Amino acid sequence: MAKVALAGVTRRFDQAIAIEDITFTVPDGEFWVLVGPSGCGKSTILRAVAGLDIITQGQIYIGDRLVNDVSARERDVAMVFQNYALYPHMSVAENLAFGLKMRRTSPSLIQQRIETVARSLDIAHLLNRKPRQLSGGQQQRVALGRAIARQPQAFLLDEPLSNLDAQLRDETRTELKRLHQRFGITTLYVTHDQVEAMTLADQIVVLAQGNIQQIGTPQAIYASPQNCRVAQFLGNPPMNILEAYVATTQFKLEGQVFDCPATLLHQVKLQSGQSVALGIRPEHIEVTTEAASHLQVVADVVEPLGRESLVRAILPNRDRTLPAMLHFQVSPNLQIQPGDRLPIRLALEHLFLFDAASGTRLYPLLNP
Repeated sequence: MAKVALAGVTRRFDQAIAIEDITFTVPDGEFWVLVGPSGCGKSTILRAVAGLDIITQGQIYIGDRLVNDVSARERDVAMVFQNYALYPHMSVAENLAFGLKMRRTSPSLIQQRIETVARSLDIAHLLNRKPRQLSGGQQQRVALGRAIARQPQAFLLDEPLSNLDAQLRDETRTELKRLHQRFGITTLYVTHDQVEAMTLADQIVVLAQGNIQQIGTPQAIYASPQNCRVAQFLGNPPMNILEAYVATTQFKLEGQVFDCPATLLHQVKLQSGQSVALGIRPEHIEVTTEAASHLQVVADVVEPLGRESLVRAILPNRDRTLPAMLHFQVSPNLQIQPGDRLPIRLALEHLFLFDAASGTRLYPLLNP
């Protein structure tokens, strides 16, 4: 096992930049997750670390070894792909043993590793089957087992759960967590699923358009996103972002007005007429009485989820073709129907303020 470090890594395709100046270090034994929308560069980073893609500039280290000019085969990392990449003509046991045989491992050690991994992943009863005889979840465990059997310095996992159904994805995600706790292998994991990122990661790297937006623990990034992109990517449903502008000491949006929090006015110098973006998490919105409300919204869609219901509402405005929308949770005992007019209150102590043009966070202050 070893740390994985990238320093100023850039990858260009002709004039297009896939990733630019990517710098971070995954400490030995930690589980880091790369997240971001499609095309943000997360798989390019993984392929660069694996040696499957040649970087334009920068340095990649595995342990203390600079691996820029080291072939993929000699980097001593194991990669698990989205499509599992099992050899269809080989049995499960032969698939598990393949990487070890290529490294000229002794037959006795191969057998020992296969038995250990098969027990750990509950696939010992499948060793004589071919991949076509396995379910998607079983194939995924075999792919993970093949990687674990090699005992590489690092795991590289490229959206390994995306082909599984929802229940199996949850079960396999838990299994991944358990395996990492047991083996402690340095892991770099790519996903677009923010639930996987939040539940698996020691640290999350949020990417957009080939650049790092923020690095931090799941809790830190969720509680303190540095910009609109990060705020809207982590969270299910994501943070509500509402376009507004400043009217002296008030925010005005969709023809409605409410007072700016005093602490915000003290910390941020706002100009009357300034365009801003207000951010509020769904859990920080409540349906309240008319007198206590900040905004009036109209319920659009109500989704019962058992212990709570998710409401998608709109801020009505006749001047806009596409009205602003926001999501919030309510008790299932609160009977809300589409079309209902609802007074809502925002927990202003949890309000975020972003620059309307750049998306940079203005409040709470990043460096108070």
